[in-house]
Amino acid sequence: MTRNIVKLAALPSVFGLVALSMSIKDTEMPLDNSTDGLELFYTVPQADELDSSTIFDETKNSSLATTGKSFTGFKEALGFKESQNDYKRINQFGYLGKYQFGRSTLLLLGISDTDAFLENPVLQEKAFVANASRNKWVLRKDIKRFSGKKMNGITITESGILAAAHLAGPGSVKNYLRSGGADGFKDAFGTSVHSYLKKFGGYDISFIEANKNAKVDLES
Repeated sequence: MTRNIVKLAALPSVFGLVALSMSIKDTEMPLDNSTDGLELFYTVPQADELDSSTIFDETKNSSLATTGKSFTGFKEALGFKESQNDYKRINQFGYLGKYQFGRSTLLLLGISDTDAFLENPVLQEKAFVANASRNKWVLRKDIKRFSGKKMNGITITESGILAAAHLAGPGSVKNYLRSGGADGFKDAFGTSVHSYLKKFGGYDISFIEANKNAKVDLES
């Protein structure tokens, strides 16, 4: 989900780098995250700031039964925030489906046929899980280090970290966490890493396994 304008926005500012050096000791920084060659700043732009606490089923014109803080609750809340759970939505930037994937990220996950992707809800759900697995691997040390800690008035959780990575890419989330919240990425619509860390905190996403090379199985 790469965009040039977001790549620029995601770069650490001078003040962010200063805050990083002041707030985090060099000896505390992970020495090797083994992310060489991985694209870390793919993003998903947001169309608005819809309230994800209510998930709406347009086919029944009623609210869905609550799924609580389960993994299903997590992905349905995030899907509602991205597209109101519309598998066929394409926004003005060309981002696709329920979870608003960019074409470059789909290619990373092994998906090249975007028309087929839009017509296949099962494939979109598989892509979401594969992308979360990839992000969890990239951010595994940050999840361990920062989960449960307070930053800018919110408690950092694993689900918040992975939701923020879906928005901004894992590289932007690394920058935010390791700068103590000073490096505040926002996408083209003004949606911030901070807002996703808060909105999607506290879900049980132990279902997601960290996988550096996660891809979608197109055969099953």
